[in-house]
Amino acid sequence: MADAGSPAIRIDFVSDVSCPWCAIGLQALEQAIARVDGVAVELHFQPFELNPQMPDAGEDAIEHLTAKYGISEAQARQNGEAIRSRGAELGFTFDMDRRRHVWNTFDAHRLLHWAGLEGLDRQRALKHALLRAYFTDGENVSDHDTLARLAASAGLDGARARAILASDEYADAVRERERHYTGGGISAVPSVIFNNRHLVQGGQPVDVFERALRQLAAGA
Repeated sequence: MADAGSPAIRIDFVSDVSCPWCAIGLQALEQAIARVDGVAVELHFQPFELNPQMPDAGEDAIEHLTAKYGISEAQARQNGEAIRSRGAELGFTFDMDRRRHVWNTFDAHRLLHWAGLEGLDRQRALKHALLRAYFTDGENVSDHDTLARLAASAGLDGARARAILASDEYADAVRERERHYTGGGISAVPSVIFNNRHLVQGGQPVDVFERALRQLAAGA
């Protein structure tokens, strides 16, 4: 239990739904939080798009990776295996045979923004649902039916989710948040910001996040 008299450590987790290292980083961060007893944490998910110009039809995952990073298909598959292995160590399943496509994630970020207004627990549940849908189940996380179903699975109002997706609601808010972080120098994700001041980047090991939390708790 956290000490009711201690201020919560604010964590802004800047990430994209289609970023494998973000899934790894979130698993590690949450395991670190579980290790640190007596410290209250307030976890917020912030938007970042790895591929903001991704068309609605998306792109083949291997073709996308080879073109974007200038690597061979063999290298792309080797990198995928390294990600799968790292995820497995943390209890997250990457199924690269199912995740064959890269999708536009802007609408997913709009729903995550709304979920944050509904409650941080629901935003966190939706974030996990989106990551599992994309990386484990190979689902299209730009498809509105899929997004509405995932929102409902996270305890949100599915009909409200559909209404948001059918409109431009929260689009400006998401773009403002994206500009805030890119304007502040964030160019890679995950970027984990503690108390609006301390930055840890990348899918770091659990120990790295645990050390940061303990140092902040001691400083507080």
